[in-house]
Amino acid sequence: MPALKVDQLFVHYNKIPALWDISFSVPKGSLTAVVGPNGAGKSTLLKSLIGMHTPSCGHIEYLGRPLSQALGDIAYVPQRSSVDWNFPISVLDLVLMGRYRKFGLWKRPKSADKQAALRALEAVDMLPFASRQISELSGGQQQRIFIARALVQDALVYLMDEPFAGVDMATEQALVRIFHTLQSKGKTLFIVHHDLNTVQSYFDWIVLINTCLIAAGPIQETFSMENVMKTYGKSPVLLEEASKLSPRQPL
Repeated sequence: MPALKVDQLFVHYNKIPALWDISFSVPKGSLTAVVGPNGAGKSTLLKSLIGMHTPSCGHIEYLGRPLSQALGDIAYVPQRSSVDWNFPISVLDLVLMGRYRKFGLWKRPKSADKQAALRALEAVDMLPFASRQISELSGGQQQRIFIARALVQDALVYLMDEPFAGVDMATEQALVRIFHTLQSKGKTLFIVHHDLNTVQSYFDWIVLINTCLIAAGPIQETFSMENVMKTYGKSPVLLEEASKLSPRQPL
């Protein structure tokens, strides 16, 4: 049974297609990269997969269940730029937001919820910052607490929109270790990623899109020069990046 199955997904904005006839599945326990150029519909895809955008048509399943029955098993990490980081809230309180589904929006968190949040902060090396205001954090620190907020949900499937954007290499490597730990526990991760040079070393599954689906499958079979070219087109920037990825394959 796949962790995520998408069948004939169409999404339109004011009658303009943002996603067109997207169908794919990813296996349980996979670490999947969602790859494509700017404006390809990657963020739209993630938002559609959690119900933030209503598809024009199509069907989405998680572990054999429709989205409406699986929301409790999904954790979503949006782009860091989508958050007002000047909002007066502490690091711990932001991470506790990940537990709202368990203790209720209008109820106070229990001791077990706070302990779970503290453990999540420790997992991302942010425990000493628990009482800090989120506005005092660097970009990499903000991304770490976003991941911590997802961790406390103890989800089965994690959807993340460019978690490596704007972070330093130390933070990126720390996040990769966290993702691999989650994968070792049987969790499925579905991550929008933009750096073609690290796709093969970070992920074992890939979905390439550019409004429509270009290809989806295991990294070793699917992340090919042909599919990359179909996804991005033959731009000078792409050719330079692709030449680094596959030095034995002529462009």
